[in-house]
Amino acid sequence: MANAVIVDVVRTPVGKRNGRLSGWHAVDLAAQPLAALVERNDLDPALVEDVVLGCTMTVGEQAMNVGRNAALAAGFPDTVPGTTVDRQCGSAQQAIHFAAQAVASGAMEIAIGGGVESMSRVPIGATTEHGPGEAYGPTVHGRFDFIHQGLCAEEIARRWGITREEMDRFALESHDRAARAIEEGRFEREIVPLATRRARIEDKVAVAGTDEGDPAGEGPLTFDEGVRAGSSYDKLASLPPCFVEDGLVTAASSSQISDGASAALIMTEEKASQLGLTPRARFHTFAVAANDPVIMLTAPIPATALVLAKAKMTLDDIDLVEINEAFASVVLAWAKEFHPDMAKVNVNGGAIAIGHPTGGSGGRLLATLLNEMERTGARYGLQTMCEGGGQANATIIERLG
Repeated sequence: MANAVIVDVVRTPVGKRNGRLSGWHAVDLAAQPLAALVERNDLDPALVEDVVLGCTMTVGEQAMNVGRNAALAAGFPDTVPGTTVDRQCGSAQQAIHFAAQAVASGAMEIAIGGGVESMSRVPIGATTEHGPGEAYGPTVHGRFDFIHQGLCAEEIARRWGITREEMDRFALESHDRAARAIEEGRFEREIVPLATRRARIEDKVAVAGTDEGDPAGEGPLTFDEGVRAGSSYDKLASLPPCFVEDGLVTAASSSQISDGASAALIMTEEKASQLGLTPRARFHTFAVAANDPVIMLTAPIPATALVLAKAKMTLDDIDLVEINEAFASVVLAWAKEFHPDMAKVNVNGGAIAIGHPTGGSGGRLLATLLNEMERTGARYGLQTMCEGGGQANATIIERLG
């Protein structure tokens, strides 16, 4: 099989809910990293054989195949196809897997994978509001007694013996690490600055969104809007529980609702050489795993075990890890199973600080992982994230050069 290599990976800044990216239509938002990839690498977009984008709420503005529409919005020729993938929070990571696997198999030479989510404009859960019946269907409902993801996070904390203090201190560390990364310019290479486009959100509908540059006079957004520098443990510890009156999970130890998009340019090593492009990394091993769909958020544990077994590695062979911070308890439970050096895990913060635009987060994690590997000289990086329905993707990449 051919080596599938990453020539480049970029992302938008991550905007807060109803924040500075809320006026961007999801299609136009997704188009920004696509356009940046071809511009940064002086690539003829007609050479792209497929655009595979992840999106979790494929309804309303994100309906009708956002992957194809984003390619058109990016100015790609109408001969470039596109498709949309839903593996819930892992949608972008799965889209990148599909693009890379197409390249590795020899079916394609150049593909783009990534994802988008405008959670301000298309709220989480919007896809379940249509039709006469419930999601999952009566047979699955008869088999499983589903609960809210927040309750899943509470149950994980209970089963793994994770305390409120552990989660609050983890959340504080996420913000501190992300704030340091911004201050030191660690995200600059991966972020495509965007003009502020605000929208007034009423009754779950985006109203008066603007395409006129920067009406707020704030300049382009160049950083992740949700990161809070200078927070304190006492402040986080004072927040009430979110999901259960006497619970442990708070807004501080949960990922933020966000807007954002990401994309990776993937091709064969031979094609990159022909085009005079220098690959930054190669895809080493892929895995996807599943477990209990009720507790839902623990599948990074079997996914990590599976991808390491397939790669014939241990976690000691991995230099850096990006695991999505859907909730602090998800990462801490994973850590209790694998006992990693946490100085190598989410070293620039995670979704608790940066935000979690669900359909686009997999590409954000990949961009952050690869840039940090290059900054530190790391050889192997692992990325994994929990997904609704009790699934998880895992990817190992190897830095080149």
